[in-house]
Amino acid sequence: MPIILAIETSSELASVALLRGGSVISRVSSGVRTHSQSVLPMIQELLAEAGIALKDCDAIAFGSGPGSFTGVRTACGIAQGLAFGGNLPVVPVVTLDAMALACHQRHGAAEVLAVLDARMGEVYWAQYRFADGAAPVPVLPPALSAPEAVRPQGAPVACGNGLSAYAEAFAGGGGFAEVMPHAEQVAQLAAIALAAGRTVTAAEAQPLYLRNKIAYTQAERRDMAAAKAAEGGA
Repeated sequence: MPIILAIETSSELASVALLRGGSVISRVSSGVRTHSQSVLPMIQELLAEAGIALKDCDAIAFGSGPGSFTGVRTACGIAQGLAFGGNLPVVPVVTLDAMALACHQRHGAAEVLAVLDARMGEVYWAQYRFADGAAPVPVLPPALSAPEAVRPQGAPVACGNGLSAYAEAFAGGGGFAEVMPHAEQVAQLAAIALAAGRTVTAAEAQPLYLRNKIAYTQAERRDMAAAKAAEGGA
């Protein structure tokens, strides 16, 4: 079994995990503003607990998004730095894939709709199916839309903080809002990708962005708010 160090900081929850010998240990920290300060100390704790050095790892994995712009950049940058330093391959893992796997593992769901709050009145979402293997099979690929525009196929089990952030849009659907991207599932999916040879170099590692324009000026935000208000009154 490979040894994989994984980093996931695409939401308010930052986590790191070390997959070794089929078992996984992890650390968690909360608060987006502290992600860049908390990740490296957590990694050092994991390596010390396992009694290994970075060079003993087989790959560095990270949650590549979609998610917080700052968060996915943080995870990507740290993964790149560690991979350069340890001369290791990198495995980007889609955060919605990791959410779906967590929902499957905790609740036994065979069909999963992962919904992550994207702010600005939007959500990131994707639908997955679990069959014979441990990896989620995409039914509908990752997308960015208004909550009301989420259109799953069939009746999948929903998970993610998008359910509670936009409760009215997902009313009556149940689901598990507490399921979020975590480094443990990132590490597990990275092991599958590593076995299949799906890795990139540190220089090639990139976040997954679904929003064409990451930042809006204050004037643009006012225009957007005015447009939404006008739509509500129409």
